[in-house]
Amino acid sequence: MKPKVLVTRELLPEAMDFLRGRADIEVGISSGNLPREDLLKKVSDKEGLLPLLVDAIDREVIDRAPRLKIIANCAVGYNNIDIDYARQKGILVTNTPGVLTESTAELTIALILAVLRRIPQAERFTRDKKFKGWALDLWLGKDLAGAKLGTIGFGRIGRAVARRASAFRAEILYHDPQRTSPDIEMFYRATYLPLDDLLRTADIVTIHAGLNPQTHHLISRERLALMKRDAVLVNVSRGPIVDENALADALAAGKLWGAGLDVYEREPEIEEKLFSLDNVILLPHIGSATYATRLKMAMTAAKNLLQGLRGETPDNPVG
Repeated sequence: MKPKVLVTRELLPEAMDFLRGRADIEVGISSGNLPREDLLKKVSDKEGLLPLLVDAIDREVIDRAPRLKIIANCAVGYNNIDIDYARQKGILVTNTPGVLTESTAELTIALILAVLRRIPQAERFTRDKKFKGWALDLWLGKDLAGAKLGTIGFGRIGRAVARRASAFRAEILYHDPQRTSPDIEMFYRATYLPLDDLLRTADIVTIHAGLNPQTHHLISRERLALMKRDAVLVNVSRGPIVDENALADALAAGKLWGAGLDVYEREPEIEEKLFSLDNVILLPHIGSATYATRLKMAMTAAKNLLQGLRGETPDNPVG
């Protein structure tokens, strides 16, 4: 008999076909977020669970699934899962590292350039038929070339962003709880700084840290005040790393030049004050949103799931 599995949301077709041939699959919902009451009901008789990062897999969910063997998260981050409690229950937890590095780094550079060159604002200006011809001071922005780019988190994605920014001749600064080796610093031409020093120094700050109790509101109101008034903040990691209300206040008061956000503190809710500001670009969490990357994520999660159900050690265990 095939193992019973709950996939909280319909994956891309190739991944669903792969799973259906190997497990008894129930799909929680075809689109949107699976309501919590439905999650609690549907998981009760399952041996495997494949959630997305929007699904909160806490003690209550885990306790509702006494037969559960593995939670195969379809995401790199796993702050949506109570890892410690799953471990206590002997449940494997996996993620999908590595597969979204390049696409997320590309989106980060695109967002940095869009903020610096004010591309969405200029596009709206043109689409509104306000363009009356070239002017010396029309939509003046900032250069990435020569700028000091500080990355918070210097793992796979942080390094991939640094590599791309170096091609624009940006100077690379970084902060990470674990300072990297001199060889890696030399390869990326990256300079390590303590966090507060990085915030004081960088022209552009881009966040690539994981979310945990130590990084929640890492970029607080006090730390935002350390940044240059003409600096830019970009977050494509996890929303709660930044105090969103404090960021909105800093942007509104002109204490920061601009910001680019792909993630939000109470996603999908967004701080209302941000919508009225013209110096922030808001994206709908599309950091890894290419078809190839999202398919790799889904297939990696599916393979992890099946390995765990077979009693094998999955390729990507966490916790």
